[in-house]
Amino acid sequence: MRIIFMGTPDFAVPALRALHDAGHEIACVYTQPPRPAGRGKKLSPSPVQVEAERLGLEVRSPVSLRGAEAQAEFAALGADVAVVAAYGLILPQAVLDAPRHGCLNIHASLLPRWRGAAPIHRAVMAGDAETGVTIMQMEAGLDTGPMLHKVTVPVGRKTTGELFVELGEVGAALMAAVLADLGAFPPETQDDAEAIYAPKIDKAESRIDWSQSAEVIERKVRGLAPFPGAWFDLGEERVKLLLAEVVDASGTPGTVLDEDFTIACGTGALRPLRLQRAGKPAMDRAELLRGRAVAAGTVLG
Repeated sequence: MRIIFMGTPDFAVPALRALHDAGHEIACVYTQPPRPAGRGKKLSPSPVQVEAERLGLEVRSPVSLRGAEAQAEFAALGADVAVVAAYGLILPQAVLDAPRHGCLNIHASLLPRWRGAAPIHRAVMAGDAETGVTIMQMEAGLDTGPMLHKVTVPVGRKTTGELFVELGEVGAALMAAVLADLGAFPPETQDDAEAIYAPKIDKAESRIDWSQSAEVIERKVRGLAPFPGAWFDLGEERVKLLLAEVVDASGTPGTVLDEDFTIACGTGALRPLRLQRAGKPAMDRAELLRGRAVAAGTVLG
């Protein structure tokens, strides 16, 4: 098929690679413009742009697709279908209608659960036992279109970062299967009554509230790892907690209970497994304690 691919982060790269390797004609790759990154704030191309250029594909990075000129350029590509994976721009109706088979989206949840910007984060933070990938036909509503295919993936104790990698690969295989025989996947209407919204992660959510239960905090830690990272104040220093385990202990919430850095929560306690001090690489608990001892009785912010 003649495809327009639209994606930006690492999550979308396996799908671009899979469709290229399957022999489809990638007419053009749309991705977000380069963004400032690193301490020097140098403009860096998106992971999808890097992969597209490696494959020798044409890349376009419009700031918007709302203008008539951008929409005409899109339609002129004469695509059979557009494949969208975490692209990052709203697609106007004219864009949705331009390809012969419309636009198909790789969405990282089991729709209609977790429509929106942060489905993986929200699934982990909510304690969902499973998540997955849904291939859906895009329409004007936010992730409301009919579903063509879905695959379930267990969450277990995986972090959002680990699930991003896994679901990216699952989504790539799923989309390749759908495009190999598009007629074999009749659309299924979503039940709006079962829909749950997955809003973008707000910075204020990242701070750990030690009055919550250890189980809730542990899910937040995994749900926000590695980015943006759940954090707390250790004296004047902000520390990210990237992985932790629930332990059977109790005390005043936010208080360090022992020399092993066990932290009391609203109910139960957490023991950090992996942390990151400001300006430092991620490290295990033992490594952090060698460089910065934390005495029992210390109260965390």
